[in-house]
Amino acid sequence: MTLSEVDSLVARAKAAGQVVVLTNGHFDLLHVGHVRYLQAARALGDVLVVGVNSDASTRALKGPTRPLLPAEERAELLQALRCVDATLVFEGNTASALIERLRPAIYAKGGDYNSKELVEAEVARQCGAEVRLLPEVPGRSTSSLIEVIRKRFCP
Repeated sequence: MTLSEVDSLVARAKAAGQVVVLTNGHFDLLHVGHVRYLQAARALGDVLVVGVNSDASTRALKGPTRPLLPAEERAELLQALRCVDATLVFEGNTASALIERLRPAIYAKGGDYNSKELVEAEVARQCGAEVRLLPEVPGRSTSSLIEVIRKRFCP
């Protein structure tokens, strides 16, 4: 979705008294850990918006060999999930500007973060959002999948 489409969705949801949840990430090589995390985030409210890191920010944060999939495809895969109401690709290495613009009731992140190291936590709180850290699925990460693929297919 475009930013203006997401703005409209969020405005309608807030006007209807619905709880908007925002999360973000790379979601590069979608796996069950992502799905369970997104389902848990959606369960916190009525509308789940997912910000997808752009290709440039994914490269900057994950290294030169990433992303595996272009941002538009990662967003499309997420949008196909029942628990996701909207996706959009954002620029920058943090979601702080997105949080400030959308002003969700809840900002959710995976349990591989803690609120002290989560850069966006302070911005979210300043915007009135509750910060929720959700449990991760042990052993389920894109990095671990890449490692399995390397070991099996690149001896």
